[in-house]
Amino acid sequence: MTSHPPTICVINPNTSTAMSEGIATSARRVSRGEILMHTSRHGPTSLEGHFDEAMAVPGLLERLIETENGDIRVDGYLIACFGDPGLAAAREVASVPVMGVAEAGMQMAAMVARRFSVVTTLARTLPIAERLLHEYGKREQCAGLHACELPVAAFESEDDSVYEALLAACREALENDDSDAILLGCAGMSELAERLGKTLGVPVIDGVTAGVALLEAVSATGYPVSKHNDRAFPIARPIRGAFEHLSRSTS
Repeated sequence: MTSHPPTICVINPNTSTAMSEGIATSARRVSRGEILMHTSRHGPTSLEGHFDEAMAVPGLLERLIETENGDIRVDGYLIACFGDPGLAAAREVASVPVMGVAEAGMQMAAMVARRFSVVTTLARTLPIAERLLHEYGKREQCAGLHACELPVAAFESEDDSVYEALLAACREALENDDSDAILLGCAGMSELAERLGKTLGVPVIDGVTAGVALLEAVSATGYPVSKHNDRAFPIARPIRGAFEHLSRSTS
C-alpha cells in the first residue's frame, strides 16, 4: 500500500483552456492529493462526434507521454471527455492506471443507484454513450440516454440559462426513466453537478470527481498496472510527420 498523497494527472483532450479550468476546480474539490491539469495543444476545441474524438487522440497522447517522461511522478491519468477517446492507446503508453470520465462515472453511478439516466450534450453523441455502456457492462443499469441539445462550448459560460436547460433535461430523464440518479455526459458539466443534485434530490454524478476518487483509491492499494498483452508498451517504430517526436518515447 502507498502512503504518499496521490497526484492525478487530468488531461482535457480538447483545446479549451477555459473548460480545463472548470474541470480542474471539480477535480481539486474531491482530491486528497494533487491535481495536475493538462490541456491538449492539438485538435478540436470541443469533442462532439467520432471525427472530433479521432482528431483529439494524438494531442491527448502527446500530453500523456510528456508527463510520463517528465520529472513529476503521477499516480494515475484521467481523460476528461465523456467519449473516453484514446483510452486503450493511453493504457498502452502509461505506467500507471488510466481512466476515462465515462467509465468512471458509469462505475460510480452503478454503485450509488439502482438505475441511472445519462444526460449529455447533443443527440449526435448518444450512440457513443450507448456503445460505452455496453463496453463497460453497465447497459442494464442505465435507464435511459438523453441530450439537453446544448453544445459542449455552452458549458464554458456562466449563463444561468445553460444550467436551467440542463436541469430541465435531468428532470425529464428522471420522470420518464423511473431512475434514481443522473450521470452527466460531459466533463464540462462537472461544476454543475453539486447544484443539480441539491435541486433534484438525487445523486448527480460527474465523471471528473468519480474518476479522481477511483484513481486515488487504486493508488492507495499500491496495485501496479499490467503491461501484458494489449496493455504492453507500444512497439518501438518511427512515427512520421507532426508527431514524429513521440516515436522516441515508445518502448
